[in-house]
Amino acid sequence: MRWALVKVCLAVTAMVVVAFAVPLGLVVQEMASDRAFSNAERQAATIGPTLSITTDPGQLRKAVESTQMGAARRMAVHVPAIGGSAPVEIGTTRAGAHAVEETRRVGRAMTAPLPGGGSALLQPTALGSGDIAVVEIFVPESEVSNGVATAWVVLAGVGLALIVGSVAVADRLGARLVRPAERLADAAHQLGEGRLGARVPEAGPKELRSAAVAFNSMADQVVELLANERELAADLSHRLRTPLTVLRLNAASLGDGPAAEQTRAAVEQLEREVDTIIRTAREQRAPASAAGGGAGAGCDASEVIRDRMAFWSALAEDEGREVRLAGVDRTVRLPVARPELAAALDALLGNVFRHTPEGTPFAVDVHDAGDAVIVLVSDAGPGIADPDAALRRGNDGGRDGSTGLGLDIVRRVAESTGGDVRIGRSMLGGTEVRVWIALDDRARGGSGGVRTRRVSRRKRRG
Repeated sequence: MRWALVKVCLAVTAMVVVAFAVPLGLVVQEMASDRAFSNAERQAATIGPTLSITTDPGQLRKAVESTQMGAARRMAVHVPAIGGSAPVEIGTTRAGAHAVEETRRVGRAMTAPLPGGGSALLQPTALGSGDIAVVEIFVPESEVSNGVATAWVVLAGVGLALIVGSVAVADRLGARLVRPAERLADAAHQLGEGRLGARVPEAGPKELRSAAVAFNSMADQVVELLANERELAADLSHRLRTPLTVLRLNAASLGDGPAAEQTRAAVEQLEREVDTIIRTAREQRAPASAAGGGAGAGCDASEVIRDRMAFWSALAEDEGREVRLAGVDRTVRLPVARPELAAALDALLGNVFRHTPEGTPFAVDVHDAGDAVIVLVSDAGPGIADPDAALRRGNDGGRDGSTGLGLDIVRRVAESTGGDVRIGRSMLGGTEVRVWIALDDRARGGSGGVRTRRVSRRKRRG
């Protein structure tokens, strides 16, 4: 915007300078020419009184030599034949006989260009006998253009000074206009990066002040909406404690046995998840960092997957499902907190049990790609007709028994590391969910870590 304003001002000033300087220079050139020929006419008039008295060649020669132009050999007198005498030419003649005769015939002053440069002013003068003599004055080119070059230089300097001055003024004005816009763009970037305290000073032109007021109002509303959302999440999670207490008491009365132990473990995990949500909402931190204890948290993906598969294998055995597990025979460190990875796996495996018929086999594969770990959960079910719709958060009313939050949990876990989630067709014939979890240097070294680089969902899907 700043450079655009400078370019516009430069173009306008240049056009104005050309529109005024060129005609003014031409006027100066014309004035110099008029001045030179007016001076020549005055010099030609000085010999007029002598021609009206006598046409004697000797006296005319003395009169011509006594003038300024005659002494400079720039004056000539052409006297026609009078009373049978021969025509007389006095002085240095430069104009041709045809130009002299044409001037005598027309009866007014004429200008004839000369082959060697310069011009000749031919001034007719009446003689006492009634004939017409012609006085010739030589006007060199230097007199015609005297001062013209200096005038052009001065005009060019003035025009250049005007252009430089206008560009400097336009640059200052552009800086004053652009600075508020740059502050607005910088605040928008900060707000997009999660710094909710970014605000814009309400300064600058009226339009930019209005934009700053609108931006600050929008930022305040975003902060308020996020605060309300956190409070709502905390309140809803807190309401779950009462039914969880009932479940825990009932689970304690189930006695011993694998089913009772699994039920009590599930209730304890659910209580931990609810506590994590409440603590995260109150402390205004991301779930991954709150649950994992900071940026240095991480887990062994193989160990977490084996643990969760042991939990779900009992239900799979009851429903007659064949389960295949691969790639978990060695340690695979991820920059993801253990509760977050466990919640993502539970969401994926829960979808398999919820949306495929009993007896449908499924598989979980873990692949280490060097800079990322890929977790594949595939089944032999009917598949997903619209994968993009399945990745959208929330239930649109077309999927019974689903809130659409399970895959969203998986997506947020992957995006917290810079990875992504994709849905496709599996080798088993059903759905394959591929979770790409990016690794940083700390995760590859075994200490773990959470990457906070964000990936645009639109860019990722493209």
